[in-house]
Amino acid sequence: MRVLMADDDAMLRHGLGVQLRKWGYDPVVCANGDEARRVLRSGEPPLVAILDRSMPGADGLTLCAEIRATPHLRATYVVLLTAHDTRDDMLSGFDGGADEYITKPFDWEMLRARLKTGVRIATLQRDLAQKVTELERALANVKQLSGLLPICSYCKRIRDDGDYWQQLETYLGDHSEAEFSHGVCPECLEHATRDFLQ
Repeated sequence: MRVLMADDDAMLRHGLGVQLRKWGYDPVVCANGDEARRVLRSGEPPLVAILDRSMPGADGLTLCAEIRATPHLRATYVVLLTAHDTRDDMLSGFDGGADEYITKPFDWEMLRARLKTGVRIATLQRDLAQKVTELERALANVKQLSGLLPICSYCKRIRDDGDYWQQLETYLGDHSEAEFSHGVCPECLEHATRDFLQ
């Protein structure tokens, strides 16, 4: 699991990178918000981002807003790291789109536990989004029959929208996923045999 980590504090970047690798993650380390933005705009952005609230370039709150406004990034789990620890700071962080708000200095084990939760949530959201996409694709391919079908009471042909009469199996094949195999029912077989013998 790749984790984006952006902070302008070189010591914290190094320490957090070491810890992330130790916990089994693949850290993508950025020194400022502009680098983080490039990573987020790449082909496969990480599902989890740890962002410093105050850093050069785009700050953590700006990146949060961009993440939440970008459809393919909305499932990104965002952890804001900050020295701002007032109630108003925390509320503005959550209102700005952060999923987690951790104040510096922080407890490493608490960060590990919160990251684990974030990875689980982000993975579930990604998987759910994939299932929704698959379902939408499947529904787009489903053909449905609805309404009244004009059918000839003698030959059983169906009249289509262009006022053409088609065999029943042709019409159903064009408007559904049904495939047909032909056979003869016992009653028709009996009539056909009787007619043949006479």
